[in-house]
This record gives sequence, structure tokens and C-alpha cells, in this order.
Amino acid sequence: MYYYHYNGANLVSLTPVEGFGEGIPPVTEGPLYALVGGDPILGRGSFKVNHPGQLEAGHTLESLDASRLPNTQVDEAVSAAIREGRLTAVNPNRPGWEAVLTAAPKTGKKRVNILAIGDVGSTLLTGLKLLGGDVIASIGICDLSDQITARWEFEMGQIALPWDYDAFPEVKVVKPEELFDCDMFVFVASKGIPPVGSQVKDVRMYQFENNAKIVAHYAKMARAAHFQGLWCAVSDPVDPLAKTAYLESNKDENGVFDGKGLRPEQIQGFGLGVMNARAAYFAKREAKLASFLTEGRSFGPHGTGLFIANSIEHYDEAISQELTQKTVTANLVMREIGFKPYVAPAMSSGALSLLLTLRGQWHCGSVFLDGIYMGVKNRYTPAGVETELLPHIPDQLFGHIREAAEHLKSIL
Repeated sequence: MYYYHYNGANLVSLTPVEGFGEGIPPVTEGPLYALVGGDPILGRGSFKVNHPGQLEAGHTLESLDASRLPNTQVDEAVSAAIREGRLTAVNPNRPGWEAVLTAAPKTGKKRVNILAIGDVGSTLLTGLKLLGGDVIASIGICDLSDQITARWEFEMGQIALPWDYDAFPEVKVVKPEELFDCDMFVFVASKGIPPVGSQVKDVRMYQFENNAKIVAHYAKMARAAHFQGLWCAVSDPVDPLAKTAYLESNKDENGVFDGKGLRPEQIQGFGLGVMNARAAYFAKREAKLASFLTEGRSFGPHGTGLFIANSIEHYDEAISQELTQKTVTANLVMREIGFKPYVAPAMSSGALSLLLTLRGQWHCGSVFLDGIYMGVKNRYTPAGVETELLPHIPDQLFGHIREAAEHLKSIL
């Protein structure tokens, strides 16, 4: 292992590198940054390392499966840093990567701003208001309609516990130019959802073209504001819109990628939470699906490409396929009943997942991996975003995960 002190941070590399000065002795305490080169655009920017093999294959889907990672040999100092959660991988090929070395995680309660207070936004807002007092300092709301924001500021301001009037975060109206004066930006804007009874089968992809244009506008605003918080994509289709935000924020005035916008780890798609919850709904109601409740996992996008595994240790392809099909079509069932399926997504993918994120707890969401935003179990830590490392993912299941990735790549 080769160690360097650079820009006030301690670095480590599997091979000697030039441009970082003289080597130093192994670093045995404090944050340590591993140089893990990847594609400057489609490689991850930074992430928490939880296996030595990720120092060689950390940008790929294999980083989810310990059995598929290379048997990378590291010294005791690096092993200790991994065990103690002190090792962050950084991609030195990405423009501006040095900023990660000096980024200090903000402590205390966070400011959350929400764009668009429609059906999903207002439901999500209600959840954050009632449940977020421990981690949210304030919630800003912004919408094209001043009437809508006035209504929800008024409504939310009258939700309080008797004699404990500061238990819930305050809700205030923010102007568009103030949207990125926050720690978490929640994108819930949408051009329009096909009405109940329409013949549109893939509602999410129907929304992509129009919603991508809106995302691009606000991604450029985030770039101009030098936004350092977390951009949360909640609108459909979640995963391609998250990638749109990343790519568009990193383009200059000529449309050329320059890496001066949002880092890929600053963006997360929030659509997998409700798919995981829907799988649990069906698993509770049918005995043969019940293994999901204690052993199951969800992978992939919010929609086509999603795959629900009934179990990791006792994987069953037929049961997993059945559970996946029920989960993917659950929104159509709600439409057949006669209603738009937005309450569960707004809470499970939105409010609840956002709060788990702010608390640094495990949740379902899409993180940048293999050049796309892939839905996996993950959490934010002082060492960066951490994806769950499973001891072994069955071949058939891993094939479905790869198929999901290829599907997302075909979109954007």
C-alpha cells in the first residue's frame, strides 16, 4: 500500500501514484481516502469502502456482492480503516474530486426544501412535518401556484401539540431563487400524470420526457448555487430523472460535461421504498411469499426492471418472480379501483425514506453505481454513501440485477 498526505488529507493507493508528493508511513487513525480510479463521468465520485475488493471493482455492480469481488490484498492499516468505517473511496479521474477531501458533514438538524406541492408533495410534506422533528430544522415549500403554497403554509402552521408548539418543524414558503439554500432538496414536480382510465400502460416513462426538462432547469439552478446538499428525485421515473439531474448539472453553457455541478453521490432517487413496502404488503397476505418479510430484498428502479428477491439465503426464482409481478403492477390495481396511486409512494418512498436518510439509517433508494442510479439498500455515513454488501447473491438473482442496470442504461 502507498500512502500520501495531500490537500490536508491522508490518501492510500494500491499502486504508487505521481503528483501527491513523497510517501508517508501507514495511516492508522482518522479519515483515510483510497484512490479508486473510474470513468470521469460514469464512475462513482466517492463512497464508503466496506470490502478490500471495492478498491478494484468499487464502481461496478459486483460491489454489492462480496463473493464477486476480487481477493484484493491490503495491509492492516487499511483493514482497520474498513472495519472502523474510516475508509472513503474517491475517484481521482473525476473533475473536482479534491472537494471530497475537505467536505465536512454538517451536524444538527437539516433544512429541507420541497419543489411542487401537489398530491404527492402535500402528502410527503405532511409526513415530514409530523415525523421529522428530530432531524429537520425547517421545511421550505415552493410551487408555481402562490395559492397552493399559501394554503399549505397555513395548514401546516396549525398542526401542533398542545403546550409543545416547537415539537414539529416549521413550514415556510420559499421563493424559487431560495430553493437551494438548504441541506436537502426534494424534487416532486411533474408535468402531468395520465388520468385514471387512460390507456397509458407505462405511466412512469410517459412522464420522463416532460419531467426531464423540468429537472434539467433545476439542476442548472443547483449548479449556479454551488449546492452542497442532497438532491432527492421523487417524481417519476425516479431513476432516470436522478441521472438527468447529475448530467445536466455538470454541463457548461455549451452543453459540455465539465464536472462542476452536483457530484453523483449528492443525488439519490427515492422510488424503491414503496416497491419494497408493496412487496411486504403482499408477503403479509400469502404464506408462500412470507420469507420476504425477514430475508427479502428489493433491487432496481421504481417500475420496469425492478426485481424483488424473496430471500438471499434461500432464493426461490418462482416465488421471487410472482412477488415482483404483484409489486410492479400494484399501482395498476389502485387505478382499477379508481384512484391515483400516490399516497403510499409519497410516504414510503418519500417522507419515510427521506427521514431514514437524514438519520443515517438503512433505507431503499437509488445510488450512482455502474453508470446509472440503481435501487439498493443503502445509507449515508461520515465516510460517504454505503451500499449493503451481501456475502453472496445467487447467480440468477444477480442476473436480474444486471438486467435492471442494462434497462436503465437503455433509457439514459
